Amino acid sequence: MAHRIVVLALDGVYPFDLGIPNRVFGVADGRYEVLTCSVDGHPVASNADFAVSVQHGPEILRTADTVVVPPVEPACLSRDLPPPVAEALLLVPAEARLVSFCTGAFVLAAAGLLDGHRATTHWELRTQFREWFPHVQLDPKVLFVDDGPVLTAAGATAGVDLCLHLVRTDHGSALANEVARHCVVAPWREGGQAQFIAQPVPGTSAQSTSAARQWALERLTEPLTLDTLAAHARMSRRTFARRFLEETGISPGRWIIQQRVARARLLLETTDLSVDAIAAQSGFGTATSLRQHLNASVGVPPLVYRQMFQGKPSARAGTLHESSHR
Repeated sequence: MAHRIVVLALDGVYPFDLGIPNRVFGVADGRYEVLTCSVDGHPVASNADFAVSVQHGPEILRTADTVVVPPVEPACLSRDLPPPVAEALLLVPAEARLVSFCTGAFVLAAAGLLDGHRATTHWELRTQFREWFPHVQLDPKVLFVDDGPVLTAAGATAGVDLCLHLVRTDHGSALANEVARHCVVAPWREGGQAQFIAQPVPGTSAQSTSAARQWALERLTEPLTLDTLAAHARMSRRTFARRFLEETGISPGRWIIQQRVARARLLLETTDLSVDAIAAQSGFGTATSLRQHLNASVGVPPLVYRQMFQGKPSARAGTLHESSHR
């Protein structure tokens, strides 16, 4: 049976974000069913110059395996939920997975569903969110947070990242990569919201570090120091480090570790190689180093991670800790 995802459209919804679940899950080899509802079954006003007609009323929420709350215009937000929205959310099964994009986190938080959980929302709204919902552990630096049954994304394309993460969590990286290719998006984005917060941007004539990053991706098993990368980019060590941070939001050393972790995760999910072999092929060198970095990244050791992603029978799970890089 397909995993049922119910998207709750609220007044002021952003049409782009409203369509993300169907766009991503809808091409996941029939593993998911995506339905859209409103709090009364009637059309909802979007933040564009048109309304959105939905096929279902709030009663469909009772059948959801996952509920997604897309963002609404900030002007539509309130510390307390309008009664129809609060009543609709009461219909969601206790065991259902909860997902929000951007300001959708305000809706879940106002319903008390994020209390005690780690969460994120758009970085521009972090002060307001903390003031309104002090019992939520807000992290405005990441692209999304996976806190067990509650998952929150920072913004529009971060919603795509989160949906791909759910496919990856439910069914492994092979299907997630296939879905990403179909949608013509990156299956995995490194970095965080720091990339998008106002900061100096290299001018059009400035040298980029992108060629050095591509070069490094092809040599993850080799020693990759800051000096090595800077030399390949024909920049001074200081200039390279500064431009790298401007372009990616993280340091070169942290970026290299993230790429090696990503390769190790892919190998754990898609091969039967030993942990020692994966450590060598991902550039960590030793199984001990791989364990340390994978634990720091996703909170579990390699063999546990492999068990989570290979031959996973349930499409409902999703307990990886926060993704600090998307």
